[in-house]
Amino acid sequence: MLRTNESRLVEVIVEGEPSPPRPRGMYNVTPRGEAIMVPGTGGICTNVRVGDSVFGFEADHLEPAVSVKHNDNDINSGLNLLACVGNEATILDGPAAGETGVVTGKHGGIEHVFVDFPPKVLRKLRYGNKIQILGKGMGLKLLDIPEVAVFNLAPSLLKKMKPVLKEGKLRVRVAKLVPACIMGSGLGSNVSHRGDYDIQMFDQGMVEEWGLGDLRLGDLVAIQDTDHTYGRIYLRGAVTVGIVSHGACLTAGHGPGVTTLLTSATGAIEPVLDRGANIATLLGLRDDLG
Repeated sequence: MLRTNESRLVEVIVEGEPSPPRPRGMYNVTPRGEAIMVPGTGGICTNVRVGDSVFGFEADHLEPAVSVKHNDNDINSGLNLLACVGNEATILDGPAAGETGVVTGKHGGIEHVFVDFPPKVLRKLRYGNKIQILGKGMGLKLLDIPEVAVFNLAPSLLKKMKPVLKEGKLRVRVAKLVPACIMGSGLGSNVSHRGDYDIQMFDQGMVEEWGLGDLRLGDLVAIQDTDHTYGRIYLRGAVTVGIVSHGACLTAGHGPGVTTLLTSATGAIEPVLDRGANIATLLGLRDDLG
């Protein structure tokens, strides 16, 4: 196991509640000129979870399980910065009080944090219920390979990922490789501690070439030639590992969102393809995945 500074990390309680869906009541226009109106961001989705296909639903920017937000923007900023993928979340009140779940990603712009719960819990959850997250992970460092920076990653999930240091590189299991040339919304953001970075999926040839047709929510992916150390930029030889946080998109420049977990400007990350590299499998969140 890699040495980290986990013992020095601060655990901070942050809190939000399920963010209701807020459809604009307007058609979106696809790059092919089609007018569409489908479910999108926000809500408690009782049949959408990590492990499901990003293409599996009639939706745009679909967010899995529970989209969590705080109505006060300043407090919500703290929630989005301090909650890390893999952190434990607990429902504090209502019919599902006491049930626990796991943070699975973030979504920029709408500023949501996603939390996975089993379907029976999702059906009991109510808008207005408080959800507490044990925020731990900001400031996490890999002491044996400082060339790799860490973002949005709970130490508990890092351990489950089981990265291996070999010949000066961090070998990380990922479900897919993604080329930088199809990355869209999120490029140029000056912070990687929150939000996401979209994979454009409009070029069918690229989707087939890189095997992205079966991409799933919760998959770990390695984005080539991309550095997120001080914001999201194109940089040849750099590698960024993230988690697919929200579903496919129908609007230009957008696509399945990726929340940053690990990045190296010097290419000190070596991705290893493993179809089981999904948070649902790593943390045993579902028992119905093959």
